[in-house]
Amino acid sequence: MKAFDKSKLAPPYYLRLYEELRDEIIAGDYPCGRKLPGKRQIAEELGLSLVTVEHALSLLTEEGYVSPRERSGYFVTFTENAGFRTPGAPLPTVPFSQSAAPDSDALDFSVLAKNMRRVIADAGDALLAKSPNAGCPQLQSALAAYLGRSRGLAVQPERIVIGAGAEYLYSLLIQILGREKTYAMETPAYEKIEQVYAANDVRRVLLPLGSDGVESEALWACRADVLHITPYRSFPSGVSATAAKRREYIRWANAGDRFIIEDDFESEFTPSTKAEETVYSLSDKENAVYLNTFSKTVAPSLRIGYMLLPPRLQALYEERAGFYSCTAPVFDQLLIARLLQNGDFERHINRVRRKKRREIEKMP
Repeated sequence: MKAFDKSKLAPPYYLRLYEELRDEIIAGDYPCGRKLPGKRQIAEELGLSLVTVEHALSLLTEEGYVSPRERSGYFVTFTENAGFRTPGAPLPTVPFSQSAAPDSDALDFSVLAKNMRRVIADAGDALLAKSPNAGCPQLQSALAAYLGRSRGLAVQPERIVIGAGAEYLYSLLIQILGREKTYAMETPAYEKIEQVYAANDVRRVLLPLGSDGVESEALWACRADVLHITPYRSFPSGVSATAAKRREYIRWANAGDRFIIEDDFESEFTPSTKAEETVYSLSDKENAVYLNTFSKTVAPSLRIGYMLLPPRLQALYEERAGFYSCTAPVFDQLLIARLLQNGDFERHINRVRRKKRREIEKMP
């Protein structure tokens, strides 16, 4: 293992060790099937505590880079040929709730009510003004800062487009990318995804899901121009794309003039101690769009969704869809902005994530 100087590192050390090991695995220094050095050996060589090393190995396991074997150690499961192997055991999943009413994961109403009153008091007559077409700058800036903190994404606020829910944003993307393109999507999948594409009368291809994401043979055989994925946890299957599969999606997009629409719905609630890597963050060709909403994390009644456009699509958005008025109410936008800015949103997310980890620990 390549050594690094601990004295030059900023805590947390476990996260830096995770990144070092992950990069070495991706680079092929540890090929698929190879055993990693023992955790005690790593701790000794790098002058780290055993707990720090175990935490880093736990993150690698959660994301599918390695798999532990009892009394044997950790073995690499990541491969560039994603989909042609048996992936490591996925994290247990918590079933989706199909209820339209707020569930236990929704933000507490008393917190919402307090922030609603504050927005009304602070904004005053500004609540009656028309929102800019791409969304209120207060929410764009708050989202940019939040995505930087939580997902490590360097985001320019003006590249965030806000709308009333994911379905509306899907339709905007069809106009931005073009109706002449063929759109591929997972099957089974959330039924409204295909319904939106059908309503817009575009060619559609359904790609079967395997245990680690879209099946590779189907992906590479299809003639689609755009791939719509929900890599965190696809509904209703509960399938999460592994680290190798996410990189395969990028290779597929890079192999032609193709785009990926990444719907990251509910990913904030991952039980992992580290947020999943986004496909958007892995793209270096500006061919991925990141999309998410607050309907699960805050409340179903708040129809606020947003998408992060890569720079190469910004001009196309302005030309083909920038004239549409923003469909999200100003009050709702300023409310979400306040929740992001004052920490209430992230405190809520952290509480739910801790609860989900406890639920998993209790599973037999």
